[in-house]
Amino acid sequence: MTEATEQARTQGTDGGTETVATRKPTRRGGGDPSTRGRTTIADGVVEKIAGLATRDVVGVHAMGSGLSRTFGAVRDRVPGGAKSVTRGVKAEVGEVQTALDLEIVVDYGVSITEVSRDVRENVIAAVERMTGLEVVEVNIAVSDVKLPEEEDEEPEPRIQ
Repeated sequence: MTEATEQARTQGTDGGTETVATRKPTRRGGGDPSTRGRTTIADGVVEKIAGLATRDVVGVHAMGSGLSRTFGAVRDRVPGGAKSVTRGVKAEVGEVQTALDLEIVVDYGVSITEVSRDVRENVIAAVERMTGLEVVEVNIAVSDVKLPEEEDEEPEPRIQ
């Protein structure tokens, strides 16, 4: 028999002994499977995660600068155009760490420091949980405040 099999003796129904070949489990490779290869995560993946996590925070009205929001509103109205969850997010991704820059618009009346803290906590938790990358910094630029009487940048549709 080969190295991969082992002989086992059992008592047969007639009182004699039978030899049964059983297979030994074959161990392939060595070590932890997570060490057998590399996983790379694109900047865009981290940007999407961070963008969605930022939008989940109460007090964040929108993301991106005024110009990027205007272009985004036009793009969103074009048939087939998708809403960009990465607007206002820039990520630099390394092998084990990432750094993020966010540009947000906050609602009038909220504490910018509290919103910024909540955004950092939410983004760091989401990115680290989903990617396993260490978030070394989350820089937040507040580019505008949404006043209650201001219209949103998206105009009303002409056809209802």
